[in-house]
Amino acid sequence: MLHSRTSPDLDRRERGSLSWKAALEGRIHPVLEHEIDVFEELLARARRNKADIPVFAESRLRRGVYGQRYDNGSRNDGTVDREIRFPSGDLLKGPETKWDAPGMQRIKVPFGGVTSAQMKVLADLAEEYADGIIHVTTRQDFQLHYVHIDDTPDLMRRLGASGITTAEACGNVVRNVTCCPLSGVCRSEQFDVTPHALSLAQFLLGHPDTQQFGRKFKISFSGCADQPCGLARMHDIGVIARTRTAGGATERGFELWVGGGLGAVPHQASLFAGFVPEEELLPTCQAIARVFARLGEKKNRARARLKFLVAKLGIEEFRRLVLEEREKLPDDPRWRELPAHRDGPGSGNPGGPKGGEPDDNEDAEYERWQVRNTRPQRQQGYVAVTVTLPLGDLTSAQLRNLADITARFAGDAARTTVDQNIMLRWVSRAGLPELFRELKEARLAEPDADSIADITACPGTDTCKLGIASSRGLARELRGRLAARLLTGDGAVGDLRIKVSGCFNSCGQHHIADIGFWGVSRKAGRFVVPHFQVVLGGGPRRNAESYGMAIGAIPSKSVPDALDRILDLYEQNKEPGEEFQRFVARTGRPAFRSCLADLLEIPDRETSPAHYSDWGDPREFTIGDMGTGECAGNVVDPVSFELQAAERELFSAQERFEAGDYRSAGLLSYRAVLVAAGALVKHVVPDAETGPDGVVASFREHLHDTGLFNDPYAGSKFANYFFEICANHDKEEASPDRIRRQLEQGQLFIEACHASLMRLAPVEAS
Repeated sequence: MLHSRTSPDLDRRERGSLSWKAALEGRIHPVLEHEIDVFEELLARARRNKADIPVFAESRLRRGVYGQRYDNGSRNDGTVDREIRFPSGDLLKGPETKWDAPGMQRIKVPFGGVTSAQMKVLADLAEEYADGIIHVTTRQDFQLHYVHIDDTPDLMRRLGASGITTAEACGNVVRNVTCCPLSGVCRSEQFDVTPHALSLAQFLLGHPDTQQFGRKFKISFSGCADQPCGLARMHDIGVIARTRTAGGATERGFELWVGGGLGAVPHQASLFAGFVPEEELLPTCQAIARVFARLGEKKNRARARLKFLVAKLGIEEFRRLVLEEREKLPDDPRWRELPAHRDGPGSGNPGGPKGGEPDDNEDAEYERWQVRNTRPQRQQGYVAVTVTLPLGDLTSAQLRNLADITARFAGDAARTTVDQNIMLRWVSRAGLPELFRELKEARLAEPDADSIADITACPGTDTCKLGIASSRGLARELRGRLAARLLTGDGAVGDLRIKVSGCFNSCGQHHIADIGFWGVSRKAGRFVVPHFQVVLGGGPRRNAESYGMAIGAIPSKSVPDALDRILDLYEQNKEPGEEFQRFVARTGRPAFRSCLADLLEIPDRETSPAHYSDWGDPREFTIGDMGTGECAGNVVDPVSFELQAAERELFSAQERFEAGDYRSAGLLSYRAVLVAAGALVKHVVPDAETGPDGVVASFREHLHDTGLFNDPYAGSKFANYFFEICANHDKEEASPDRIRRQLEQGQLFIEACHASLMRLAPVEAS
């Protein structure tokens, strides 16, 4: 039995409002207590080898318990420490079994709302069960790392008693429902969407119609269409507040977007409805969930997200099926209920006397902080304050201090943000100088919120098993360099957003950054060198309406120089008031690639040994010595040479796409993947056929069917991209959406060819 299923004698309606009301009395909700008991029993049975391991794996994920990487100790201070000590005192030196490995506990926080009392509980748990660090994610969750799995039931009970659940924080279910952190105080919102976000989160949590998905499901709320706070258009369901006038009265409702998502191949959401009345929001979302559960892919995880179903059916047919499903639903009174406390936990109340201006303050640091980190609320006399968290981290001591600060200045509640920060609301303008002093004393007064230095980064190789390159290490390095530029540079440069992912999966949301980076690797003779693909042209504005595209892979240690050149090009050539996204479109990606041309090359190991290790990890990113090349130069093996040619061909395809020649872009991307596949085929079978059909057949026989090409984590996904591109290359239909996805798939296939080459030609140990 999965833990998300409750026993028949427990009222699932109570489970919807779960625990935060019960927590006001210092107790855990009985339904939540029962579920934790079930999980604890499954854990005990799994340890005795009496539970079905796949069932237990899904059960622990649905309680937010993840495995994590432990061999790169670069977390926080940039040093490597391969010995990990659990809070109990047990010492770990390379775990022998999965039970002994440290893990990650994700903690679900609907709409990001958290009280000062809950902050103190989180601080205690991080200190007692983890490494003393609390991490804020891009889904407004909290995460604790280096948690022993045996400690998780007790940790969950203590969270439950404070009104927080880890239920369905991971797994193939509805993940944390995110929401604009300014909801209720924003000056441009249509209305406060907080109660609707909380209602939908409570309604879908554990709902029978959300338990049979093939993959995860993400929902976001935004109070307005123009700002990036909710990022509604990159979600499975994106909800944007709307109003309309009918019969002289103003009616509230929502613009609904479906089928968006980032991941390896990003999809733009499709407009499902321009206006859904308030009372229809929950049943419509329930109907969408039912259609997805029934028709969504189950076997092939690579195509099991809602975005693939919407793309397959088309938005018109998908809409028809959902509306048909809606008519079949039996009436549920919860559709029309909003929480008794409309704003829920984390919204706060006036934190002090309003009105008045702070005394004149000649402190330059305070002035910079006030400009960057505060926003006036629509309620006169109050401001919202962003507490910047570098890399989304803060210590237990900092969180305790922030809890006290929140109670004093922000009405006892705060909100996490999708930019991995924490926002205090209802702060009196008159109290800002004192608030700044207290934040500064707690080392929480970085004056760079929502700026180019406020970089979003996924865990990368620090703790993620899928990480290829150190996203946090790069973000840390860039943040240090950009802080100075923020003080002296052009204001338009200061407003750019940078996001970094450690791999193609876009957990750092690199596709919707002005400048994004995602981790890859390249061979250099007998060495493997960490790289980052540079992504330009995206942007979070207007609810993430546009996605960027890669222009080339840069060695990781050359990325800071590459970023300087990109910023210089923009600063020196932009037109007055020109946004970076428009500048990229006007200038063209070839101009950017040209200015980075020499940085695309891997420096010689003898002259630049630092390029052969990753950020925050002094170990060399290699397992062998480089051979001696002719004329003191590097010998480039034929496969690497051909893969570089494939990348150039794909870049040409992107140029044609940007010019609006989608048919040519599709054909060029087809040629690019054929070149890449042919290079690998010739590496394995030197006398293989070189014609298109021969390459496809040989690739399938010698690389796909044998499993030689398959990625250790992604399986055959990238090979399937190749087959899909080849099968569709002569289609007459060449819509921008289809060709864009084909370009993304081609990029990922070529990256997979680079990775496969390393596995096909293992390097001898030194």
